[in-house]
Amino acid sequence: MSTPKKKPSVSKIGTFNESSLHRTLKFSYAGRGGKTEAKAGEYIADGIKKDGEYIEVQTGSFAPLQKKVKEIAKLGRVRIIHPIALVKKIEVYGTDGEFLYRRKSPVKGSKWNIFDALIHAPLLPLIRGVTIEIVMLDITEKRIKDGKGSRRRRGISLHDRELASWHESILFKNKTDYLQFVPFKKGEEFTSSIFSKQAGIDKWTASKALYVLTKMNVVKRKGKTGRSWVYERVK
Repeated sequence: MSTPKKKPSVSKIGTFNESSLHRTLKFSYAGRGGKTEAKAGEYIADGIKKDGEYIEVQTGSFAPLQKKVKEIAKLGRVRIIHPIALVKKIEVYGTDGEFLYRRKSPVKGSKWNIFDALIHAPLLPLIRGVTIEIVMLDITEKRIKDGKGSRRRRGISLHDRELASWHESILFKNKTDYLQFVPFKKGEEFTSSIFSKQAGIDKWTASKALYVLTKMNVVKRKGKTGRSWVYERVK
């Protein structure tokens, strides 16, 4: 296995505020003629395109964006870019920048990961003028074996995330676009368990998805069968 040419700058360990992935997406979506770190009322947006659309790149939960996006949307259209890693490769370095090893994460992402971001901000997509775009990527995560990381990472610290390759993007302009997550026709009733099986996802993901989709009024509860809620798509 060859040593990567790029070594992380260990002098900046633990001090970075913006990952390489975030920065790459910010500049990419702002585009030619656009600006990054653009003033938007009392806030600073990640970018603004030449056509006036504001850009916000959010790698984690959408909860922190709720107030900010609501206010920026009063000024113009807002596009939230949410990267999802289909494949994640992990590179680990020593504190001197020496490459130690590389491995592939067993966790694979999918478009269903959008509900991890929306679970605490389910009404965000309903704000007028807000578009959400999920970007399916492969990423490289660089870590430092410095003994300062979490117990889960066995003391290895997260240093940076980089874009490795770009697969596709999926655009959600209105709540009708979220019907792609509902594998049932209008009038068909289903429970969370049936939804899980039909969609090919685990029960926890199904539960999160149905919570968000219900809040967005994409699906609605019809009643109960035993202890389980019965759902139906709205349109």
